[in-house]
Amino acid sequence: MRPRKGSRWRSWRTLGYRSEDNLQKLESKQIDGYVSLGREGKSQSVVSGSENPATFLMQEKLATEKGRKTYGRRKGLVEPVNGWIKSVLGFRQFSFRGLAKVAGEWVLVCLALNLKQMSPQLAWN
Repeated sequence: MRPRKGSRWRSWRTLGYRSEDNLQKLESKQIDGYVSLGREGKSQSVVSGSENPATFLMQEKLATEKGRKTYGRRKGLVEPVNGWIKSVLGFRQFSFRGLAKVAGEWVLVCLALNLKQMSPQLAWN
């Protein structure tokens, strides 16, 4: 899916890929990213705007009310799914090696999660 002309993509990342280079790539591709600069609730180091301009801009963006609100949405969208997969399904590690086999196993985990969530809505005879 590509953004419409003049629009910007929006994304938030908590994968630990925060680097000046990655933040500059987001800016160059006009992606309105919200990237974690550290762990929530922990003190963060002060970022120099002259050495790391993209990181400094991200820090300022996340400090705004809109930035906190937008980045905070991940708690209701992404993280509960990971909790379901770990606690309800008991899935904590892959059983196979190799990208194709792991991808197939992940599809089965997602299928199981979807069936588990849909089961109350289905009429089982």
